[in-house]
Amino acid sequence: MKNERSVAGLRHLRAEVNGTRLHVVAAGDRGTPALLVHGFPETWWAFRELLPLLAEHHRVHAVDLRGFGDSDVAGDDYTSAVAAEDLHALIRHLDLGPVQVVGQDVSGGAVYRLAATHPEDVAGLTVIEAGLAGYGAEALSDVVRGGAWYIGALAAPGVDGLMFAPRARAFIEAHYPRYGVGPSVVGPEDVAELARTYGRPGGFSGAAGLYRSMLAEGDELRALARSAPLRMPVTTVGSSGGGFTHESFRAVAGRPVTDVRLDGVGHYVAQEAPQRLADVLVEAFAVTS
Repeated sequence: MKNERSVAGLRHLRAEVNGTRLHVVAAGDRGTPALLVHGFPETWWAFRELLPLLAEHHRVHAVDLRGFGDSDVAGDDYTSAVAAEDLHALIRHLDLGPVQVVGQDVSGGAVYRLAATHPEDVAGLTVIEAGLAGYGAEALSDVVRGGAWYIGALAAPGVDGLMFAPRARAFIEAHYPRYGVGPSVVGPEDVAELARTYGRPGGFSGAAGLYRSMLAEGDELRALARSAPLRMPVTTVGSSGGGFTHESFRAVAGRPVTDVRLDGVGHYVAQEAPQRLADVLVEAFAVTS
């Protein structure tokens, strides 16, 4: 695969778990284990610069969620709940738990569900620029109020294969500049790598499932928060989204949530500021209770 040749010092693994096959990239061989979970339009590649920084002192794994990257495509029944069970099975398969879990962007719902339903898996949770259904995330699809047009489009049945995958490169080339991300951060090599997997048949199936969840699961997540408030250390990282991530996860936690703001950084924190994010994560991983 192209990505195996492009980043040295990383190990590419395949894990058959929960009825699917996930692609995982590992770095480091000692220290606290950590699991990095990407958003959209991302894959494990979003963490390509972060992985070596964390691997100096941690055992780090970055996963391609089902329906993303080089993992198996997702079916029409894919949701954030399925994604959480995939992660639970992966943690068991790799014998990582309890693990420091890091989620960015639309993976927020999946990592929240994992932490709430399998707290034994999660030593600590760090969430970057992410919201939760039932706590305001649905508004991100409201184009009248500045929301993203593609959320509703991806959530519509069949549209991901009809409209997005055949035009993956064009979508990615246009998407990041709209968020202020220049070619020094997401350059031609990055576009090519993302287009390689998003452009395959079913390449947007994971995103479609997670966005369908985001628009429908608000009542379920509020009920989960009432029955199982998070008890592990939780850190939220906000940048261009301000306090949105902190407000969302503070509402579902049964303890104070650490609020970190990275001024001068856009939405895609792992790509735009890997060293600053690594510093935040190292500090968060050190909090054990």
